[in-house]
Amino acid sequence: MIVFHGTNGDIKDVDLTKGSRFKDFGQGFYVTPDLETAQRMARKKAKLFGGEPTVLVYEFHKEMVTENGLKMKVFPENATAEWIRFIDKNRDKQQGVAHHDYDIVQGPIADDGVVVQLTNFRNEIYTPEDAALRLQDKYLDQQIYFGTPSALQLLKKTDVWKIS
Repeated sequence: MIVFHGTNGDIKDVDLTKGSRFKDFGQGFYVTPDLETAQRMARKKAKLFGGEPTVLVYEFHKEMVTENGLKMKVFPENATAEWIRFIDKNRDKQQGVAHHDYDIVQGPIADDGVVVQLTNFRNEIYTPEDAALRLQDKYLDQQIYFGTPSALQLLKKTDVWKIS
């Protein structure tokens, strides 16, 4: 499977400790199967931090997850109550660490349009089921999280594209 990482320059070696601990699926390396999503992220990173919008292209050997004894969680492409709870726990700064032990997690990105529903859930305005229901008509970009060195072994960089 071909996946992409949008950034502001080439990454020679992925460092799992560089990203924020409070991302959707925890601290790790994130890719997307959607080129447009990666391009959008690359432009955003370059605008925020300087550098050149860059898309890194990888082959993800998903068929080798089980063979290598790795744990992978795959969420549906649409919002679910389980996904809402999972994201909320990983973004919880009071908890301090990711709440799961998966090597790889695949599912929707909780972007700006989703944050409102997550906030309403956290503030007990909506149940996770209600929050997920309110997102059913929204297209959610997809992401794949790699959280361990063993998981990263299933990614092989094949190309680097500078974009405008």
